[in-house]
Amino acid sequence: MIRAAGMHAILLVVAGLMGAAGVILAAAGAHAASGAGLESASAMLLFHACATIGTVLALRSALLWPPLGTLAAAGFVLGAILFAGDLSLRALAGQRLFPMAAPSGGFILIASWLALSVAAACAALRR
Repeated sequence: MIRAAGMHAILLVVAGLMGAAGVILAAAGAHAASGAGLESASAMLLFHACATIGTVLALRSALLWPPLGTLAAAGFVLGAILFAGDLSLRALAGQRLFPMAAPSGGFILIASWLALSVAAACAALRR
């Protein structure tokens, strides 16, 4: 079982990788003949890398209920990777990651934002 500090470290490492990939995709989209899809993939990775970092910081500051806050951060990572991965693969290789990958990623992202809100409310009510 991974302890909370270990999980937070993993989430921060992945958030850093997501940020780097977001910048790379933005550059690729700017230089590609058709950057369609790459800009959206870049934005999803960059936004949710920041959301993951912010969620981890809020967890460490006890501003979120830990089980749901950690789930929200992990959901930001998984959802952004699925969403951006599918858009990027379509733009660069003309094929999908798997059927419904982008919509599944989008659903996970929406659920993660809602989980973040509930985790914050739970933490506030426990104080």
